[in-house]
Amino acid sequence: MVRVATGNKRPSPAVFHYGTFKDERNTLATNATTETFEDEVLKEGGKVIVDFWAEWCGPCHAVSPVLDRIADEHQVKLVKVNIDEQQDLAMRYGVASIPFMVLFEDGQPQASAVGAMPKGSLEKALGLAGA
Repeated sequence: MVRVATGNKRPSPAVFHYGTFKDERNTLATNATTETFEDEVLKEGGKVIVDFWAEWCGPCHAVSPVLDRIADEHQVKLVKVNIDEQQDLAMRYGVASIPFMVLFEDGQPQASAVGAMPKGSLEKALGLAGA
């Protein structure tokens, strides 16, 4: 449960915690829209992790720095798709729960993972463990 601070009260740790990730989210990622998705993901040679997320999703913010680290360590492009702003892309890829991450290779989906999880588990789910 996320509590929202009112008046002069100090924000709860959950609200403050989520707010800190907001500024860090775009450090290594590219934001994609319906118009840019083909160029950013489908025409991109090599591996691309697509993170389907939403601003209101706490677990999405929690997994964001983990995805940044995985992308950096595996030299994989990271693309973020905000499902509230790009509902057609969410529908196209069957996003039912978020965070939902899909590993594309040479424009084709290869593996996916749902939910925030530790780095090792996420790497394994996306087929990047030991890579």
